[in-house]
Amino acid sequence: MRVAVYQFAPIFGDKEKNLKRIETALEQVDADLVVFPELCTTGYQFISDQEVNSLCEPIPEGPTVQHFIKLCREKGIFIVAGIGEIFNTTPYNSAVLVGPEGFIGLYRKVHLFYEEKKWFQPGDLGFRVWDIGIAKIGIMICFDWIFPEAARSLALQGAELICHPVNLVLPYCQDAMITRSIENGVYTVTANRVGSEERGGRKRLIFTGKSQVVGPRGEILFRLKEEDGIFQITEIDTSLASEKYITDFNHILNDRRPDQYIN
Repeated sequence: MRVAVYQFAPIFGDKEKNLKRIETALEQVDADLVVFPELCTTGYQFISDQEVNSLCEPIPEGPTVQHFIKLCREKGIFIVAGIGEIFNTTPYNSAVLVGPEGFIGLYRKVHLFYEEKKWFQPGDLGFRVWDIGIAKIGIMICFDWIFPEAARSLALQGAELICHPVNLVLPYCQDAMITRSIENGVYTVTANRVGSEERGGRKRLIFTGKSQVVGPRGEILFRLKEEDGIFQITEIDTSLASEKYITDFNHILNDRRPDQYIN
């Protein structure tokens, strides 16, 4: 299976240009699955409810998801991408999974970071896994990384690959995702953005890049630097994520002791 990430700097509020950039980049990509950053078509630093309501869309009927579906059909690929969602009148920081046959799944970010709490509601769909044939895929978004329960919830449902759209400003995540892969025996695909945003008198946010793919034993298959407009592809063997023994006696999921843990 060929997995790719696209690392770039979205233009805040210009969904048309961001989608065009994504479409142009995909013309040169030969992959089975492509993961894009969090809020990849809108930008990140909202400063008003009006902006949120004008830039977020219903899923799957909104134009962004419909455009992704069109690209997936044309290319015969699967896409995971972070976008702003509006459901009835409620905004969510969400991610979608789409493929050649259309819309597959939706995840709403459970753990909101920083000023996201001013603009979005916490996700209410839980953590789900979708079997797309070539892989069993789970989704987390950005700050979910700091909560081990997020990745573990997906691993317990059989996820082989965790797609992780992000807009990272803290320096720890990329290294922490090595641990998330090891402790769950899964691949993780972290697609970050680059550049910065400083809007409405808010603190300047600098995004760290360094998108990466990590294997089930913590091996970094690649980690980008901080360049804009970079596609990186790697081949993975999802069958390796089914091997949960780390010794002849130790299975990383079966050896758990939930009765001894504090909820």
